[in-house]
Amino acid sequence: MIKKILIANRGEIAVRIIRACKEMGITTVAVYSEADRTALHVRYADEAYLIGPSPSNKSYLVIDNIIDAAKKSNADAIHPGYGFLSENAVFSDRVKKEGIIFIGPSAYSIKTMGDKISARRCMTEAGVPVVPGTRENIPDVKLLKKAVNEVGLPVMIKASAGGGGKGMRLVQKEDELTDALRAAKSEALAAFGDDSVYIEKFIQSTHHIEFQILADQHGNVLHLCERECSVQRRHQKVVEETPSPLITPEIRDEMGKYAIAAAKAAKYEGAGTIEFLVDDDLNYYFLEMNTRLQVEHPVTELVLGIDLVKEQIKIAEGNKISWSQSEIIQNGHAIECRVYAEDADNNFMPSPGFVQKNIEPMGFGVRCDGYVYEGFEIPIYYDPLISKLITWGKTRKEAIERMKRALRDYSIMGIKTSLNFLHRIMETPDFYMGKYNTNFIEKNKDFLFTHGLEKNEAKRIEDLAMITAFLEYNTQLTNGNNIPLVAQNSQWKDFGRKKGVQQRL
Repeated sequence: MIKKILIANRGEIAVRIIRACKEMGITTVAVYSEADRTALHVRYADEAYLIGPSPSNKSYLVIDNIIDAAKKSNADAIHPGYGFLSENAVFSDRVKKEGIIFIGPSAYSIKTMGDKISARRCMTEAGVPVVPGTRENIPDVKLLKKAVNEVGLPVMIKASAGGGGKGMRLVQKEDELTDALRAAKSEALAAFGDDSVYIEKFIQSTHHIEFQILADQHGNVLHLCERECSVQRRHQKVVEETPSPLITPEIRDEMGKYAIAAAKAAKYEGAGTIEFLVDDDLNYYFLEMNTRLQVEHPVTELVLGIDLVKEQIKIAEGNKISWSQSEIIQNGHAIECRVYAEDADNNFMPSPGFVQKNIEPMGFGVRCDGYVYEGFEIPIYYDPLISKLITWGKTRKEAIERMKRALRDYSIMGIKTSLNFLHRIMETPDFYMGKYNTNFIEKNKDFLFTHGLEKNEAKRIEDLAMITAFLEYNTQLTNGNNIPLVAQNSQWKDFGRKKGVQQRL
């Protein structure tokens, strides 16, 4: 039995893992950089160890420092969360060599599926449909042109070791090949230390559909249905939901079987995700496998009633999966919005700084996985994700309406956030009707930005009226005039109404 777990991560995912551990009676160990000394995961864990300076390459990505903290704390196991070292085969192997349980797959599985070229080769051999393209590294333009002649334009040049849209270039004309290859290889080398690239046929109007899988150490593998992840910006997911409004029960069954076959081919253990591209005609192709817990795992948890972190821990202890495939039945609909510290109306400029106010939404069917609190300073060194807001409903419409309400109730002050942008997405007709794909944001940019700016201005005026009225009220109290605000003859009392905004007092 695992009695103590070190969480080799930070932010909301570290807090989320700690919560699951506490419910299981497992002692938790946090690690932190200098920038995260006052972070919530540090305060929430039973123990905490400093592992280095603020930059992640000097702290959260330093394997020796994390192993040292695990030994000092006598941790039985390490949970990597997502990002950082979660898909690092060297880390997985090192943890096991040190006699510590790695709550995740083997180094073999991570390496096989982490390299996109070897993953494509593995899936082809397993009979899983893949996007037409190459299964070898393309080192120069000569081989690139040869491959493009076989596959046909347009194509995507992709980094073999890549992810998150880095090392990726769309090529639609032959005269773009040289520059695109050079740019993709340069970006891949800078981001991953590996400039290997391959090409895939570019498929128009695609949907990004992924299947959650669980696999134990006894050869049992099952899928936990799909997640629709097509609302993306620069290949980064923004909103996810399950069930997908696109997938039929028949296609779900087919794709689920291929997801299981993919996991078995990779000799996988633990929780993972098989990602597919699906076109409007429901033709589907393997894209990649994420050998870790996904950011969007809560939507699966809400419709199935399964705690995926707890299942990861149980599998790492050597337990068998508790269910059969026939027992996996979705109940209702769930949607997740990723809340970022960034200004969506200013080209998504990051917005680090002090959180002056943080009121998270509550109520039936609402879940908020976050890590910020009033007075906390969001560092500049890490991903700007500050929370994930998830809602559940009996139907997709109810889940959307509940999300709209929750986004309105969510209040963060002191920094810019993507809350308003996410609310606009919920109101976009294409999203509301479930008629969208990976081109959603580009297609609806006029509604999402111009329309949204008008709404933002109205909200800004309303907030200004409230703040100004409060400041005057506070001044009145300071001067000894203890009279209710609504009775004051304030010059700001009707400010909001004059601007055509409903005033809230």
